[in-house]
Amino acid sequence: MTKLKDSTVLIIDDEEDILFTLKILLKNHVGHVFTESNPFHLPRLIRQHQPDLILLDLNYRTNTHTGEEGLSWLEKIKTLSPRTEVIIITAHGDVDIAVKALKQGASDFIEKPWHNEKLLSTVKSTLELISSKKEIQQLENTREHLANQLNAINGEMVGASKVMETIFRTINKVAGTDANVLILGENGTGKEMVARAIHQASKRNKEVFVKVDVGSVAESLIESEFFGHKKGAFTDAHEDRIGRFEAAQNGTLFLDEIGNLSPAAQSKFLSAIQNMVITPIGTNQAVAVNFRLICATNEMLNEMVQKRSFRQDLLYRINTVEIHVPPLRERIGDIPILVDYFIKTFKEKYGKEDLSISPDALKKLEMHDWPGNIRELRHSLERAIILSETAELMPEDFRFSDSDDLDEGTDSSDLNIEQMERKLILQALQLHKGNITKAAEDLGLTRAALYRRLDKFGLQ
Repeated sequence: MTKLKDSTVLIIDDEEDILFTLKILLKNHVGHVFTESNPFHLPRLIRQHQPDLILLDLNYRTNTHTGEEGLSWLEKIKTLSPRTEVIIITAHGDVDIAVKALKQGASDFIEKPWHNEKLLSTVKSTLELISSKKEIQQLENTREHLANQLNAINGEMVGASKVMETIFRTINKVAGTDANVLILGENGTGKEMVARAIHQASKRNKEVFVKVDVGSVAESLIESEFFGHKKGAFTDAHEDRIGRFEAAQNGTLFLDEIGNLSPAAQSKFLSAIQNMVITPIGTNQAVAVNFRLICATNEMLNEMVQKRSFRQDLLYRINTVEIHVPPLRERIGDIPILVDYFIKTFKEKYGKEDLSISPDALKKLEMHDWPGNIRELRHSLERAIILSETAELMPEDFRFSDSDDLDEGTDSSDLNIEQMERKLILQALQLHKGNITKAAEDLGLTRAALYRRLDKFGLQ
């Protein structure tokens, strides 16, 4: 019965008595019933009401019983709204024309005079068919997103530093809830991996994970992309399409680079997220949605709020829990673990089972600033493994810009005191092979002061 109550039926017949009778009969069984005696209003009514089912009479002109006029309108309906089902209303004895209508796309027909039970049964069966088709479309969209998940760059969250242990604990705490999560961090730090880890540890892990890079969606397409649209809603809307909000039904919706959302779109997103109800373009019918929301950005949203380029109420809505993912330069101690993980991944991929990395090469990686963070480390290792002609990766297999290596000169991009301090500490440790006492002496620090700096820069 729920499926019937969610449906919209349009009745087209030139006899007012029939329109009245059918409306009375159906109004207690379906969600909405609209009637019209003039078939020339069909295009407007289809756009306005987006009917699931149309009951269509075959004859409209006085003393005309060929049914050709009705067949013409049937063709028009199928052109305007291919997914709308049509039940033909025909006079007794016009079975041949009814069969012709079935061949042209009608789902069924009823004869005048009808039995109410038979008519209700026919309508119910057709609406259940429509509902099944919608469910199939939803499943196909879910399958598409699941396939995209499997084809995405997969990996595991790797790290043993204190800051990563804190992130792991937070993930475990928040995953079992439906709280909205905001992940902050520079590009390449692994914000998507945090989002996927939350999804995998959640009660929604059997459902779809839908990722959308908000910054890559053109402003003119934002509403269609997220809310969906009906066929004919705008020039290029050649078919119905569900939006990302609906595609993430029962799963997790990950909005990457949420800071790129325009002020106009922010208002619409706030309403959708707050009420969990959307209205696709080209229809007045609201659709209830249910998803877990995770957002990520490299922008300073609090500063954007102060500048009024990001809504404060939207920020409150999306960050019930906030997770900060540190840049790789602040978790240098995780580099050996990450390197080991990526080498295991790539040596199997490229058939270099005996591959390893030399201590000097590892030290060079630890001394690099990694402006591109984990993504840059991954790409550097993959490139080195592909081009290496030996079984051991050496320092010369990794080439960075001059400004990234202390011993190759300094330019204005290096003039960051904390970065220079970290580089000097790493250089001293490398020179004295990890001897804290000698490194501290060279740096003019006490052992305690050096230990504090090692903890500050994540070098322990």
